[in-house]
Amino acid sequence: MAAAAAATPTPALGVSDSGMDARIDQETAQWLRWDRNPLTLESVKQLIAEGNKDELQKCFGARMEFGTAGLRAPMGAGISRMNDLTIIQTTQGFCRYLEKQFSDLKQRGVVISFDARAHPASGGSSKRFARLAATAFISQGVPVHLFSDITPTPFVPYTVSHLKLCAGIMITASHNPKQDNGYKVYWDNGAQIISPHDRGISQAIEENLEPWPQAWEDSLIDGSPLLHNPSTSISNDYFEDLKKYCFHRSVNKESKVKFVHTSVHGVGHEFVQLAFKAFDLAPPEAVPQQKDPDPEFPTVKYPNPEEGKGVLTLSFALADKIKAKIILANDPDADRLAVAEKQDSGEWKVFSGNELGALLGWWLFTSWREKNPDRSTLKDTYMLSSTVSSKILRAIALKEGFHFEETLTGFKWMGNRAKQLIDQGKTVLFAFEEAIGYMCCPFVLDKDGVSAAVLSAELASFLATKNLSLSQQLKAIYLEYGYHITKASYFICHDQGTIQKLFGNLRNYDGKNNYPKTCGKFEISAIRDLTTGYDDSQPDKKAVLPTSKSSQMITFTFANGGVATMRTSGTEPKIKYYAELCAPPGNSDLEQLKRELDELVSALEEHFFQPQKYNLQPRAE
Repeated sequence: MAAAAAATPTPALGVSDSGMDARIDQETAQWLRWDRNPLTLESVKQLIAEGNKDELQKCFGARMEFGTAGLRAPMGAGISRMNDLTIIQTTQGFCRYLEKQFSDLKQRGVVISFDARAHPASGGSSKRFARLAATAFISQGVPVHLFSDITPTPFVPYTVSHLKLCAGIMITASHNPKQDNGYKVYWDNGAQIISPHDRGISQAIEENLEPWPQAWEDSLIDGSPLLHNPSTSISNDYFEDLKKYCFHRSVNKESKVKFVHTSVHGVGHEFVQLAFKAFDLAPPEAVPQQKDPDPEFPTVKYPNPEEGKGVLTLSFALADKIKAKIILANDPDADRLAVAEKQDSGEWKVFSGNELGALLGWWLFTSWREKNPDRSTLKDTYMLSSTVSSKILRAIALKEGFHFEETLTGFKWMGNRAKQLIDQGKTVLFAFEEAIGYMCCPFVLDKDGVSAAVLSAELASFLATKNLSLSQQLKAIYLEYGYHITKASYFICHDQGTIQKLFGNLRNYDGKNNYPKTCGKFEISAIRDLTTGYDDSQPDKKAVLPTSKSSQMITFTFANGGVATMRTSGTEPKIKYYAELCAPPGNSDLEQLKRELDELVSALEEHFFQPQKYNLQPRAE
């Protein structure tokens, strides 16, 4: 998104006259007129006084881009950061866009919630940003359901659907580093926004940059009849709805399985405790050092359970101490879930997103089928996963007779597709993505780490009555439906030009605009490029899934049953890859399959990523 056109430029502020500098002069002049946060205002004045062009360039070089994931950036001063003024500007644009889209916006209203993030240096916090966003809507006569305290992210899409609101905003940066924050937006269908809404909102932000007269007066909302606090009623209704997905209450009541839970200094603790209560499960033991919200995330390097064992060190210690076999870990906004299980060897196994997707998909299908034995219902029953996730649900669907659909990466696509199917009278049992995101209960059209945690606990409790572990059940699933083994990682690359070159090389591998035919010794049988819309497995060579020129994504299918996707991340400076080897049922030589997958991944790194040539940083172990 281009930086805003400035109003009448004030005299230059001591920074030189080139085009870029002149634009930064304009942006900073505007900032000095509009910002009323003393901390960010003072820090900009100081940068100007020091003539610190590098830092001014970082803060004012380009406005944060509003995409389908909303905004995500460090907190601090300037148009490229999350702060009071950029929150006001973003919300003013979003409000104007919603007014155009919904004639009944002032009857229906919006919901806003927030996590526990804070940045004392700039005076920014999720709660403060949520109040400023509420102020913008209420100043325009729009009712706002503003949670009075922190909630998990899935409570926002739940509230949009449950109260039939026009939109929802969640102030969170999920599992990003502590200095970041974000602004996540849901549409009236209860799913994250998709194009063209991102572009429409982006344009409306540009047209509404000057703060409205009451923009900074957030104390006005406290007495307003337009302000509603949904905290108690929504929490009660969510857990009532969740109870419908409890399949084995009598087993839960008797269960002796012990669980450890960590919310990794985020919002999840209280809500997971309530979920266990709703299922009549004994409460999980919380990791004491991590159970209370703390924006500093003091015990972890990255507050992301997807990073594996490093985040779970304290959980392992507590589980060993109380002899618990299963750990449930939410990310800080509780929309993701990682699960670990103590093996007979004494080692802890952290399940990958694909493995937990296989377990939860199998469990939800098995539990649903017990309640719906009539096979004719299968034709209207669906599961979804993203195109970079394991194809295990496809294998289960083929054998059991329900439908499986693949979407583009990200829950915005799965949530919107699930809503379409539900509106057509279909049953959507489950959706997942490999990045430890699970939609187990379609009353939330997004990933939900609270429902996923309690369903995983019920699954483990049920298996324990059969003397089975999660790992043993996973193996049984693979034996029945075929092994699906996956390996995913990434390289770090901060330079867009390098990323363009790397993907350009794959599209012009032989110098004649042809894609590669092999990767090392592995023969390629099909290629789909969702940046350009090419798919050589389709009769017309056109991809079926939507394409996006703004992000890079190529999938290679190999003659040996392997699939590998390379893509850029929408929120981080990473080039990611996902590789999977799918074997038909009956091929149970797991070690041989693992060796083959390792060789395929090595070939992918060596021939397609070429980290030396492109100076890519490997993932830090």
